[in-house]
Amino acid sequence: MTALATQDRRQRRLLVGLAVLFFAPLALSFYLYYGHSSLQPLGKVNRGELVLPPRALPMGALPPASANKWTLIVVADGSCDTLCRRRLYDTRQVRTALDRDLPRVQRVLVASGDCCDETFLAREHPDLATVHAAPDAPLLAALRVDAATPAGRIYVVDPLGNFMMWYAADAPAKGLLEDMKRLLKLSHIG
Repeated sequence: MTALATQDRRQRRLLVGLAVLFFAPLALSFYLYYGHSSLQPLGKVNRGELVLPPRALPMGALPPASANKWTLIVVADGSCDTLCRRRLYDTRQVRTALDRDLPRVQRVLVASGDCCDETFLAREHPDLATVHAAPDAPLLAALRVDAATPAGRIYVVDPLGNFMMWYAADAPAKGLLEDMKRLLKLSHIG
């Protein structure tokens, strides 16, 4: 064997060793993540229910001021009862707790039927926009996620007008606050 052949073999081994050092961790991570379902991350970080894929709301369904803002929607079916008032209070408190991100979020009450006590809304929720909609309005149809009534739920709409998350009528407001903080931190729009 010549010295040149020995040197070529040594360089090939060095090259293969470097390739193994580079690709082995990558291959191992793919194997562990995709090959073993028991090692995949479990759970979810969001408290609300995601709408997959997000649904675009009908054009003009929300107030014009909602462009480029995150929107929290509460639906009132008929008069704004105790549950409706609690959800309005929850969204007001969540929006206030967002502190410096408060201007990035707006609240909208979608009232169907004979709703609401305007003096109560003006006194307790001066920052609330109200949209009156017929029970069969396209906006209410777009917000429907199941056969249950939409009243008492909180709906989250992104700044592009996409309905992307909702919270059940009994969901705690703390989960909404955590999700909104996360969304506003990660979002560069709105």
